[in-house]
Amino acid sequence: MSTSTPKPFDPALLQRVIGPYLEGQPSVEERGEIYQELLGFVPPRIRSRFHVTGALDTKMLDLQEQARTHAMYPEGMDQKTVQLLLFGMLLMDMSDAATVHGLAARRAGASWAELQAVISLCYLFRGLPAANRGADILADLAAREDAAATAASKAS
Repeated sequence: MSTSTPKPFDPALLQRVIGPYLEGQPSVEERGEIYQELLGFVPPRIRSRFHVTGALDTKMLDLQEQARTHAMYPEGMDQKTVQLLLFGMLLMDMSDAATVHGLAARRAGASWAELQAVISLCYLFRGLPAANRGADILADLAAREDAAATAASKAS
């Protein structure tokens, strides 16, 4: 097995090697709408799951998305709270997915101070690695927001 760097996401390659995204289910674009709304993009792993599982096991893909939607949009909690909780849970695991949920929390109205409070709670039980990782995530999110604001001001 090769250890070379993976190439960028290529749906044509997946279709050629694994098979086509099967008909009779929501399109990849339709499935991605909820991620676009939440994050502003569809994360690469999600795109891969849509294309691979959508070609091999459409029922499982439907079940995954139904469970995800059910869990991530609870009646008793607003999206900012949900995303702050997910950010903290994923940071405790040192998961790179913490970044996308930090982004989703910001898009849902979370302040930098709220995100830092979550990082501080993680520090109590996960230590400096979580504090360092959390600060690095916030620095990345700040850079992303600044780049987007700069691009928007240049466009107008």
